[in-house]
Amino acid sequence: MMFLFTDRFDAGRYLATRLGHYAHSPNVLVLGLPRGGVPVAYEVARALDAPLDVFLVRKLGVPGQEELAMGAIATGPVRVLNHEVIRMLRITDDELNRATEREMAELHRREREYRGDRPPPQVQGRTVILIDDGLATGASMRAAITALRQQDPARLVVAVPTAAADTCAELEAHVDEIICATTPEPFLGVGRWYENFSQMTDAQVRELLQRAWREQEAKVHS
Repeated sequence: MMFLFTDRFDAGRYLATRLGHYAHSPNVLVLGLPRGGVPVAYEVARALDAPLDVFLVRKLGVPGQEELAMGAIATGPVRVLNHEVIRMLRITDDELNRATEREMAELHRREREYRGDRPPPQVQGRTVILIDDGLATGASMRAAITALRQQDPARLVVAVPTAAADTCAELEAHVDEIICATTPEPFLGVGRWYENFSQMTDAQVRELLQRAWREQEAKVHS
C-alpha cells in the first residue's frame, strides 16, 4: 500500500511548503480543526512563524449512520445542513434538533477542554488559514468557513494535505484561496493516505496548543 504521509506532523511539514507566501506576516492566523487538523496546523504555524489556535466544528451524523454527515455545527454558533441527505433519508426536525443539541454540548465541552479560560482569537481583518488533516465530503470545513466568514476576516484560506478533488473544487468558490496539496484518485477516504492515522486524544490536542502558545509568547517577549 502506498502512503503519502507518515503521520499528521509529516503532512503539516509538507503542506507548509505550499504556504510559504504567508510566512513571517504579522497578520496571519493559523486555525486547526480538532482533532486531526491540530497537529497539521501546528507544523504549518511553526514553519510560517504564525500564531496557532483551534476552531471548533462538529459533524451532525445521520442517526444510526453517524459517519454520514447530514450537516455540521461550528463555534458561532453556526449550523450548516446537507439538505440532499436530509431529504433522501427523510430525517425529521426532531432527529436533527436532537443531534444538534448533542453535538453542541460536545463542542462546548471541547472549547473548555482545549482553551480553558483563554479568549478566542481575533479573526476580524486577518488572513486566516484554516487547516484539517484532509477533506472527504467537506461538511465540517463548510461549517467552519460559514462561521468564520461571519467574523469578517480579510482573507480566508483553506489548506489540507490531501482531499477528494471534487470536494476541493466545490469549496473553491467559498474561500479566497484553497490549497489541496494532493488529490489522489480514487480518493477512498482521508486515512488511506496516512501510514499512521490514529485518533488524536483531547489531551494531545491541548498539549500541542499549549506548546504553540508558549512558543509564540516566548517570541513576543524575546
